[in-house]
Amino acid sequence: MSDTAMEAAGLGKRFGRRKGWALRECAFRLPAGRVCAVVGPNGAGKSTLLAHAAGLLRPTEGTLGVLGTSPAAARERVAYVAQDKPLHTHLTVAETLRLGQELNPRRWDRAVAEGVVADGALDPDAKIRTLSGGQRTRVALALALGKRPELLLLDEPMADLDPLARHELMGTLMADAAENGTTVVMSSHVVAELEGSCDHVLLLGAGRVRLSGPLDDLLAAHTLITGPAADLDGHTVIESRTTGRQTTALVRAGGRLAGTWQSVTPTLEELVLAHLRSPEAPPLHIDETDLATSASTEAGV
Repeated sequence: MSDTAMEAAGLGKRFGRRKGWALRECAFRLPAGRVCAVVGPNGAGKSTLLAHAAGLLRPTEGTLGVLGTSPAAARERVAYVAQDKPLHTHLTVAETLRLGQELNPRRWDRAVAEGVVADGALDPDAKIRTLSGGQRTRVALALALGKRPELLLLDEPMADLDPLARHELMGTLMADAAENGTTVVMSSHVVAELEGSCDHVLLLGAGRVRLSGPLDDLLAAHTLITGPAADLDGHTVIESRTTGRQTTALVRAGGRLAGTWQSVTPTLEELVLAHLRSPEAPPLHIDETDLATSASTEAGV
């Protein structure tokens, strides 16, 4: 098994001249076994990236590797739940799960798939067309988890769920990832909700990677400061707002901050929103391999 779930180099996708570039010069590495949040506004390229990883699109330029090979070659080891969750509406819930088993005979876990459906109290004989949006989401996730994937791709999976169902299904996903070492890559607009679930972040803006790396390291690299208006030369200022004599700024500190600042580590939502409001801010990419190498060097290994 590869220790890298996804790796992009110069990845770009263009949909004709009028629509332009959906992805451009994207480069990142996602280690296997992580739960990665792909965040960004509408049109940032999140769905396009996940469709590439699922092998449904081919890059216009650059490369995207999945589980140490091409997306097409890794397809049997990957499960993908698209935003519109396409299911055969004329089938029943039970028939849908049987279809999943027939399409994935070597990897299918019937107990897992039926458990996800049972937890939602779904009638196995109900037609898919009679289900609510949230119930269809549960069936789609049952198919994905029943496949026992090494890489699970989820495009806005919780968008049509109520808060309780969202919490329950998120718990199911996290438990599965912890028990089986599944890599989960999940796009979502509910940024605050992801902070307690993900350990890796990929922020896209206008088709480009703005932030990528372990969540804790990305947060630790930034400081949210509040204090008297002052000169922040020598520090990378992501966003700064001044009201009267008071300044609030998100910075990547380049040394000790002078003055009487109050400083805290930002939340994921504060980090993401500041970068999206400041598209000119320099991107930041943190690779766990580089961190491990640096730690070994400092320890004299």
